[in-house]
Amino acid sequence: MLRRKPTRLELKIDDTEEFESVKKELEARKRQREEAESGGVGGTSVSVDIIGGGASASSSTAASRAELINERIGYKPHPKPATLPTLFGSLQF
Repeated sequence: MLRRKPTRLELKIDDTEEFESVKKELEARKRQREEAESGGVGGTSVSVDIIGGGASASSSTAASRAELINERIGYKPHPKPATLPTLFGSLQF
């Protein structure tokens, strides 16, 4: 078995400055999102539905909750058109 020397990671000043700037941006976005949710009526109803078990959630609340989750994880659903060529491809007989 071949052994190699341990790899050394060097932390530079530029790296720490970049980290701090990205961290500040993320915190600013988080604050803006929290202010928007606390200021809006939809944000409070979502939190009440989650606490209540979600059984009384309306379809619009469930849709907005799903949109929030998709946005958080970075999922952007693209619905596929339901036409015959897309369903079956270009079949030739």
